[in-house]
Amino acid sequence: MAAEQRIILGIDPGTNLLGYGVILVDKRSVHYVDMGVLDMRKEKDHFLKLNRIFEGVGEIMDRYAPDDMAIEAPFFGKNVQSMLKLGRAQGAAIAAAIHRQIPVFEYAPRKVKMAITGRGDASKEQVKLLMEKTLHQSFDAKFLDASDALAIAMCHFYQLTSPLTDTSSSRNWKSFVEAHPGRVKEGIDAEKK
Repeated sequence: MAAEQRIILGIDPGTNLLGYGVILVDKRSVHYVDMGVLDMRKEKDHFLKLNRIFEGVGEIMDRYAPDDMAIEAPFFGKNVQSMLKLGRAQGAAIAAAIHRQIPVFEYAPRKVKMAITGRGDASKEQVKLLMEKTLHQSFDAKFLDASDALAIAMCHFYQLTSPLTDTSSSRNWKSFVEAHPGRVKEGIDAEKK
């Protein structure tokens, strides 16, 4: 990590409940800052929910000035309408970050669960329990979306501090190819054999 201190905002997107979690990392320790949910269950208009996400996440960013935003990627599900709504919620949160020039990092749900619990199929309750132990806090069970958001922020912290991860080259394939031209050529040559 480049900076001595870094504030990471984690977002667990949703159109009814959006969880957020904020951590402060310094060197190799992590400190709990805040967590909560944006509750939009009473709002019936989907587009107004998206505006509330954009404004609400923006207010959180203005309050804590995060260095990075880590967000959960939409996952494949059977209900296409639910996936579409989740993707829109994610997009509204990402737009709030881009508007403030905050870098965005996306993590698959399995990757987050694996980073926190060691199991990709862990339950929300298991994630909450491990976050409580890691951050030395006690969280209300009604805030499972918020503890998931903290887990997403922690997953990003682990990515930043892992000696096996080079976040500067893992953002996209073009960066990876430029940083590792020999690895790409080796892979192409191996396929030809």
